[in-house]
Amino acid sequence: MYFAEKNVTRFHNLKSTFFLNPKEKLEVSSYFKKKDYFIYYPYPDSEKCILYQGNIPEVLLYELFPKKEVRHQDILGSILGLNIAKEYIGDIILTEGRYFVYLLPMIRNYFESNFLMIGSTHVSFEEVPLSTLEHYQRSYEELQFIVSSNRIDTIVSHLAHTRRNQITSMMKRKEILLNYDYLKDSSYKLKEGDIFSIRRIGKFEYLGSHKKTKSGHLIVSLKMYTSH
Repeated sequence: MYFAEKNVTRFHNLKSTFFLNPKEKLEVSSYFKKKDYFIYYPYPDSEKCILYQGNIPEVLLYELFPKKEVRHQDILGSILGLNIAKEYIGDIILTEGRYFVYLLPMIRNYFESNFLMIGSTHVSFEEVPLSTLEHYQRSYEELQFIVSSNRIDTIVSHLAHTRRNQITSMMKRKEILLNYDYLKDSSYKLKEGDIFSIRRIGKFEYLGSHKKTKSGHLIVSLKMYTSH
């Protein structure tokens, strides 16, 4: 509730919100009529967006040059470790061996002065034009497999190669996100379009189940995002 109200206040005062993930976008946009705002996506397939009125909001795009290969979570963790809140950070993109991050301009000076490491790896960076990624699209692999149920604990168990009774422990360690929030109900039945992430495994979109096998099991389909 506080996050939504903070964005509503910012929207009224500065004509735009912070970066919003899809869940936050739905929550914040519920405070407005559709005619009262536009939606800005930094690139066509962007996950995070900004609600605005008037002029298109300014965002920054940085290309990062770490000394060795890093992961999406390494980059995010290092930026958050500078006490930069998530709402200032847009999509983090890894594509063809290159690394990019979108940021809001009010943290430009702090970021440029303090972002020196990704984990234990030294990093340099430069601001690049937004047009650098104007045609970028996230890549994914489509998965199909047979499970006994479309419950999230069943599907996570299959993907993580662990027993279903271990899912509770993973939830306590906050290793599973469902629709951009920590998973709270291991018996939740996935619906088409649900997004979930498993720490150290990946990010997935549930596409649905197609048919049952003779034994009554389901054939389910997922997208596994291979870039962000």
